Amino acid sequence: MKMRTLRSLRFFLLTLVILAIPATSFAQFGVSIRIAPPQLVVYAQPVCPQEGYLWMPGYWAYGDEGYYWVPGTWVEPPAVGLLWTPGYWGWSDGAYVWNEGYWGPEVGFYGGVNYGYGYGGVGYEGGYWRNNQFSYNTYVNNVGEGRFHNTYRKTVVNRANYVSYNGGSGGITARPSAAEESAAHARHEAPTAAQSSHKNAASQNHELLASVNHGRPPIAATSKPGEFSGKGVVPARGAAAENKAAENKAAENKAAANKAAATRTSENKAAENKAAENKAAATRTSENKAAENKPARTQPAPAAQPTRNSARSTQPAARSEAARPEAKPVRANPSAQPARQAAPPRTQSAPRAAAPQRQAAPRQAAAPKAQQQARPSEAKPEQKEPR
Repeated sequence: MKMRTLRSLRFFLLTLVILAIPATSFAQFGVSIRIAPPQLVVYAQPVCPQEGYLWMPGYWAYGDEGYYWVPGTWVEPPAVGLLWTPGYWGWSDGAYVWNEGYWGPEVGFYGGVNYGYGYGGVGYEGGYWRNNQFSYNTYVNNVGEGRFHNTYRKTVVNRANYVSYNGGSGGITARPSAAEESAAHARHEAPTAAQSSHKNAASQNHELLASVNHGRPPIAATSKPGEFSGKGVVPARGAAAENKAAENKAAENKAAANKAAATRTSENKAAENKAAENKAAATRTSENKAAENKPARTQPAPAAQPTRNSARSTQPAARSEAARPEAKPVRANPSAQPARQAAPPRTQSAPRAAAPQRQAAPRQAAAPKAQQQARPSEAKPEQKEPR
């Protein structure tokens, strides 16, 4: 019992000490390190769960394992009429110091950091309190369709700057205005228990470490504090689903590149085949041309052929001349031996052999005449019997 009393007393005293710290000192109540935080995470804002909730943008916090992302979320203010001033990292005395955010009637200085969704670096353009109701600017706030009646729409120009710290190397060079200085000195309240619990849950989520997600946490924003699963969870752009889309896109690009390479290869192969065909066709054409030109150069060789043909054509004549002394019609009558003695008359007609074809018929007709002439001489052998 005494231990509980002592703890309660210590907590009460610590609360008094914190409340007694000036506003300017309270603004820099946090850790300091020498490593600059990563760039801000880009994400889509989830739908506001309930009227009266205000947007707390996501930011990089620092823990035992380094920087980790605290997802943006919709939170209920501690009282009506208060607005949230986000915390920011600022360069001070050779280190980066976290300046804690707070609630107050006016939005103070938050380092000129462009958190988005109404927090463009100066002030807040996401809405305002009127008659104990908060009016939402639907240009920068996602409140759904027709769910809230106290809305308006005003264009907000948002600068594309994702630097998450003020001062130092590469940091934002913004300085607080007089109004922002006044807001910093005004009475304000610390983050609510829901906000603190939300930050604590983020510190225990390994996937939210910058060393793990490399600046693209899978949980970039939530609809309610501490709810890191369900429909209200939004991943960072370039993380989770977008990483998958990027991988798919890379795979598509690789497939397209491979297809293009294959197409170029096939085209080159087709061109090579076409060139080879053209070369072969040119070779055949030149060979055919050479073959056509070669007989033209050796025309004397075919000239000898008519000589052979003429020799062949003269052979029948020679045969016909050789056939004359055979006297085949005379052989038809072997008993007519005197017909052989009748050769002298035939030799006298030899000069007529200039046209053998025409004399062939008379020779056959002359055979009977020889027989007729030979008949008177048939008696002569009878006179030679005395031999």
